[in-house]
Amino acid sequence: MSIKTGIIGLPNVGKSTLFNVLTESKIEAENYPFCTIEPNHGMVKVHEPRLHEINKLIPTEKITNTYIEFVDIAGLVKGASMGEGLGNQFLSNIRNVDAIIHVVRCFDDDNITHVEKTISPIRDIEIINTELLLKDLDTLTKRLKKIEKTVKSGNKEFQPEYELIILLIEKLNQGILIRNINLNEDQRNLLKSISPLTAKPTLYLANIDEQSIDGPANNHSSDLKKWADKNDELVLTICTKFEAEMIDLNKEERQEFLNSYGLSKSGIDRLSAAAFNLLGLETFFTAGEKEIRSWPIKKGTSAVLAAGEIHSDIQRGFIKAEVYSLSDLIHYKTEESLKSSGKIRQEGKFYTVKDGDIIYFKFNV
Repeated sequence: MSIKTGIIGLPNVGKSTLFNVLTESKIEAENYPFCTIEPNHGMVKVHEPRLHEINKLIPTEKITNTYIEFVDIAGLVKGASMGEGLGNQFLSNIRNVDAIIHVVRCFDDDNITHVEKTISPIRDIEIINTELLLKDLDTLTKRLKKIEKTVKSGNKEFQPEYELIILLIEKLNQGILIRNINLNEDQRNLLKSISPLTAKPTLYLANIDEQSIDGPANNHSSDLKKWADKNDELVLTICTKFEAEMIDLNKEERQEFLNSYGLSKSGIDRLSAAAFNLLGLETFFTAGEKEIRSWPIKKGTSAVLAAGEIHSDIQRGFIKAEVYSLSDLIHYKTEESLKSSGKIRQEGKFYTVKDGDIIYFKFNV
């Protein structure tokens, strides 16, 4: 499964610094708007300690993690939906991602300019969300005009989409983002072909100063947290400057650095896990002497579709899945003990895969 997450926000809020830290790359991150024009792409490993738990009991030649593709999209500004600041180009880049990390500046620094002159996280969020909303209104209005005549002529094919678009336009005009509209499964499936920007799952990332890492939250991040709680939005706090200081440290040095601030995990590990959860994903594993690997799937995925994540031939020729849980492996220590204790189950194609399942697929093509 390809997982693509876009990093957005106003100019000079720390997007490119975040991308550099995530991908350990050296892209430009300068103190002026639109330093990033073309989106930068980078693959980031999802921290998955369970792979090493499996390897303690099933020795292997290779461990393969899940990766998330992060896309650094240039800063949006007020008027982007009308083309301001190369807005149309940047908004189209957002359309191609599965989820959004919306970086919000929650630090004061006179040396780093802010396009709105002052620091106000809620105002900044409203600027970006308004531009996304206006772009969705424009896209949906054009689509409505395209199918309206066909629907009014009595053609029933586009009737469900027509009714959905009218509902979405009504809600958007009330300032409600599409991801906050209660839609049924059929309506959500119809949305996929339209791919509206405000339907994307979104995590707000509060970029704080170093003083706030192990001290009390500053006023900016406190305001953002209150807003998020009130609006049922997700917020993760990170200091990109702090994270950047760890790029060149080895694993042991990095852990010592984190410990000195009373932290067990880096912000980047927390972010990659949060992006994974944002998309409603879970993990199953395949394990053997050649390779132990994690596989991301949507929650509720059947065994036959999970098999297709490995290879289309396995899905096409699916016979059965031999399944056991990681917790049982840890308890019984070996696959032989699992078998003798009846803990390895034979499951059919409609079995719902669970997070932490270890699966061996049998197939014939």
